Amino acid sequence: MWKDINEKSKKATEMEHTMSLWDGLRSYPKAVGWSLVVSTAIIMEGYDTTLLGSFYAYPAFQEKYGEPVASGGYAIPARWQTALGMGTNIGVLIGVFINGFLTERLGYKRMMLYSLAAISACIFVPFFSPNAPALLIGQIMCGVPWGVFSTLAPAYASEVCPVVLRGYLTTYVNLCWVIGQLIAAGVLDGLQTRTDEWSYKIPFALQWMWPLPLFIAICFAPESPWWLVRRGRVNDATRAQKRLSNYSTNIDEVVAMMIHTNEYEKAISEGTSYLDCFKGSNLRRTEICCMVWCIQNLSGSPIASYATYFFLQAGLASSNAFALNVSQYAFGFVGTVLSWFLLTRFGRRTIYLNGLCVCCVLMFLIGFLGLAPASNTSIPWATSGLLLAFVFVYDLTIGPVCYALVSEISSTRLRGKSIGLARNFYNILSICFSASTPYMLNPDALDWKGKVGLFWGSISFLCVIWTYFRLPEPKGRTYEELDIMFENNVPARQFKSYKIEK
Repeated sequence: MWKDINEKSKKATEMEHTMSLWDGLRSYPKAVGWSLVVSTAIIMEGYDTTLLGSFYAYPAFQEKYGEPVASGGYAIPARWQTALGMGTNIGVLIGVFINGFLTERLGYKRMMLYSLAAISACIFVPFFSPNAPALLIGQIMCGVPWGVFSTLAPAYASEVCPVVLRGYLTTYVNLCWVIGQLIAAGVLDGLQTRTDEWSYKIPFALQWMWPLPLFIAICFAPESPWWLVRRGRVNDATRAQKRLSNYSTNIDEVVAMMIHTNEYEKAISEGTSYLDCFKGSNLRRTEICCMVWCIQNLSGSPIASYATYFFLQAGLASSNAFALNVSQYAFGFVGTVLSWFLLTRFGRRTIYLNGLCVCCVLMFLIGFLGLAPASNTSIPWATSGLLLAFVFVYDLTIGPVCYALVSEISSTRLRGKSIGLARNFYNILSICFSASTPYMLNPDALDWKGKVGLFWGSISFLCVIWTYFRLPEPKGRTYEELDIMFENNVPARQFKSYKIEK
């Protein structure tokens, strides 16, 4: 029996290597469709995380949740900007760890359904919150299911599709994030002239438009066959694989490859706990996953999260600041779509490293412009233009490719926990930067304005050094091949050319 599985696994591996993009789309159209449906839940997270940073400039929101200021009117104090930003990330952090524990027990499908039901209930809290503390509680509660979505979606996408489609479907997660941000920016721009409480309540209420249709759709989704194999449910895995592919695919060979990979990983590392992520070759894989996701923050993207506020502090008028905020997410959308064309031609490492280098240069340019005299009226527009260029390059390279890398680098048996750890290291950094960014930009605190680019450029440069020496190239490799290369401790810069003896 094991000899038969081994032979079928080899045939499936050969099929994966010879499959073209068109062959993958033709053989796995349903896998593509279901992956897109599951990943769409990320739109909700991208949508909401954009709201608060822009609400700080809304008069009605300032009056409801802010405090009077000496110059007249109301403002959200830096401490509450920090707390609300941290609240969302704390909730997401909790959700990511919950996902790591429960998804491997319940399965991707059931975990997604429970999370959609939870977010539908949690939205009531921020919508009806009477004060800032209640709003903070609401953000923490909503963050828990968002944390599940952020780690479950790329893991599911990486497990239901063949190697040739893996990069596209995992990077689609970033596109969903950008779509959510773009929708939020458009809604906020359209409501900025309102002066009543509905200027911020309508954006909160619009979050209810996603969970119900997604819940209904996912009720009919197939479970990940890789998860079913890990649970010993081989017959169910075969049925799930049939639902994900068409009849031209040799289902038995594909499932045999899953069984063979799972048994190989069990042989080199028996456990599936969080502790096992730090043992043997998995330690290196965990380091790479965590750093790849953390660099999303360390490259300077926290400024983009406060773009509207940054534009205002740079010297632009409120109307121009909101218009540019919409533009940045449009740039991000276009960048993510174009990243799929880069993935066709270049490897993940090449795209990620070069994108990070460009982002580093752009941050330094923003920083140097921040040193110019305040009397120069062209500086705010130049600084804002460079930030838009940063967003475009980020969403062309670092943003989407990160999802492909963390999904491919992690082992199949530890995927949920590895992605969870990586996402939570990212979330911890997000909490730190949510606490510090308002103080960097606030005129009553450090008031760095554009000079903040010097800070981020310096950190980005250190990330470039790490990426060059530590980030491997997983493009075109099956999960078993990646297991072998990590077990053999192949240097990162040799992954692309490394030959595996059959």
